Amino acid sequence: MVAVCCETDFVANNADFIKFGESILDLAMSNKPATADDLKSLKLGNVTVAEACVEQMGKIGEKIDVVDYQFVSAPKVVVYNHPGNKLTSMLGFNQTVSEETGKDVAMQTAAMAPVAIDKDDVDNKMLEREMEIARDQARQEGKPENMIEKIAQGKVNKFYTEYTLLNQSFIKDEKKSVRQYLESIDKNLKVTAMKRVKIG
Repeated sequence: MVAVCCETDFVANNADFIKFGESILDLAMSNKPATADDLKSLKLGNVTVAEACVEQMGKIGEKIDVVDYQFVSAPKVVVYNHPGNKLTSMLGFNQTVSEETGKDVAMQTAAMAPVAIDKDDVDNKMLEREMEIARDQARQEGKPENMIEKIAQGKVNKFYTEYTLLNQSFIKDEKKSVRQYLESIDKNLKVTAMKRVKIG
């Protein structure tokens, strides 16, 4: 997934700009660079991607840059690009999934902005920050000190259901979590990677 940015919708919808973005994506698909900087250093014709962006700026008169690059490797990769090309999600699955299932979970990722696939994948710093916020709120509400940790843990559990993909309510059936939805398709079906890019 490559995000190539410009400054106006007029340029973003221009066929030449779209073709330029696609050429960078093709280069990324062929070479599988590790980072956006690695991608920018690859040759696109006779110049690097970074130099090609500068050339495009000269032609178009707007700042052009590769602002994000994400790579997922999995037995099945599903990409959802929201209309308007400003929000995209990409998921890796451990096995083949139907187009509908893959798209549903990728749309969930785009719409609900999970920060991690599951509880264990949440960054420790983020988790500690959430715990600290919850403790402070409980203290400000005058809760007894011996109840603070329990209350904070309850709020963190709520955070998991709101911000981790598998624990979120499934947008097409709120009685189920995303995990339950996937298990209803195949008990062995797993999301192995998740990327979400929003421009603007």
